Amino acid sequence: MNETTQHEFSIEALRAGDRAEFARLVEAYSSPIYRLGLKMLGDQQNAEDVLQNTFLKALQHIGNFEARSSLSTWLYRIAANEALMLLRKKRPEVPIDEPASEDDEISLPTQFTDWADMPENELLSVEGRRHLNDAIHALPEKLRVVFLLRDIEGLSIRETADALNLTETAVKTRLLRARLNLREQLGHYYAERITSE
Repeated sequence: MNETTQHEFSIEALRAGDRAEFARLVEAYSSPIYRLGLKMLGDQQNAEDVLQNTFLKALQHIGNFEARSSLSTWLYRIAANEALMLLRKKRPEVPIDEPASEDDEISLPTQFTDWADMPENELLSVEGRRHLNDAIHALPEKLRVVFLLRDIEGLSIRETADALNLTETAVKTRLLRARLNLREQLGHYYAERITSE
């Protein structure tokens, strides 16, 4: 469950420029927005830029917020767009949109490693968590952002679709591809740990 779902905000107060209400909004969503930026970009300075730009744009455009989605979904949409823009600035040669047919191609992992019997401390070790973070960061951008919003931040499929302006089917497809990709990457890592025991 999303850690910020319990927060209620007055849209009217935000639109009227109520600084205290905006400060509450920033306090409630700073951590998840920063975390999303950090996991998308892998860099603290860039994550701080995403955080700052997200709230600046929210402040500038709150008057246009129509409440068709939740306030949190709207903030995640701004943050995801900010992170993706930074990624594209760093790698302008990467196409913004891949062919639509690629979403239909779900490649199955070539290796499944059963790590269910591994000790929990091995699975949750600092090295294991670092490897998971590296694997997430290695995901293609469009898969990474869906995985982070759905599986890390706890948004629903519908909220993720709204935040990224995608269909629910596209979110499910990309989420499946992200999970399979991560399972394969982690399978290689844990296979080495199992065989070295």
